[in-house]
Order: sequence, then structure tokens, then C-alpha cells
Amino acid sequence: MATMPDFLTRESVAAPRAHDGLQLERDPFQLRPLPFEDVYFRPKKMDNSKLVREADPRAGSACWSVIGAACLMLAFLGGVLAPHVANTVAGYKLESLRAESRVLADERRTLELQEAELLSPERLDRLAQGQHLVSPSAGQIVHLDNPGEGKVAMVRR
Repeated sequence: MATMPDFLTRESVAAPRAHDGLQLERDPFQLRPLPFEDVYFRPKKMDNSKLVREADPRAGSACWSVIGAACLMLAFLGGVLAPHVANTVAGYKLESLRAESRVLADERRTLELQEAELLSPERLDRLAQGQHLVSPSAGQIVHLDNPGEGKVAMVRR
């Protein structure tokens, strides 16, 4: 059996003395003492400001290895995700072009309708009568003939 430590043999901690003549009963609600509850640890001031960490020759290569692995992972993920992103962007662009095509088709129909209204024979007749324009008589029409169709002027220096 192990020996009892010295701090437990002190009278303050020891069991009640038998010569008192009193038999004390133990309180059923009292907890037993915790181990080392009378031990007090005093913090010691430590000054580590003058300590210098020793250089690890393998730490630099390990750091560069991690950086290289991260770059490779980034390049791999970029290569995997780039087609998906490109398809998404192309889909948005295609949809915007379709919307623009619909707008331009509506605008074209509107312009064609306006052109048809402006070039209608009834409107042209009204404009001609408002400005006192009449159809030319037979003597006022001059037909131009091009007798020298194949002839070209010659330039001399």
C-alpha cells in the first residue's frame, strides 16, 4: 500500500481526534475535499521577447509547394468551370440579341407602314395639287439619247 503524503497528515486536515470524547457524524450532504484543492500555483512572469525562432530550411520549400499546388488547383478549376461560364454568357448574349431582333422587326414594320403612307398615290396627288404641280404636256418631255455608249473621253497631258 502507498504511503500517505505529508500534507494530509497535518492536524488541520486530519480526522477528528479520538481523545475529544465526541464522536462526530459525517454530514451526508457535505462533499469530500477535491484533490489538490489546497495547492496554489503562482504564475511566473515569462519574457519571450528576446527569443528568436530558428530558421527551418524546409519551411520555404514547403511554402512554395503549397503555393504551387494552389495555383495548379486554381488552373484546373478554371479550366473545368470556363466552358460552363462561357455557355452561360453566350446564352445571355443570344437572348439579348433575340430581344433586339424583335425590337428591330417591330421598328421595321412601323417604318414600312409610314413609308407606304408617304408614298401612296392619293397623298402624292394631294401634294401636287397643293403646290400647283400638274403632269407635263407632250412638248415638255425631252428624251435623252446616248449615242456614244461605248466611247470614252481621252485625257491628254
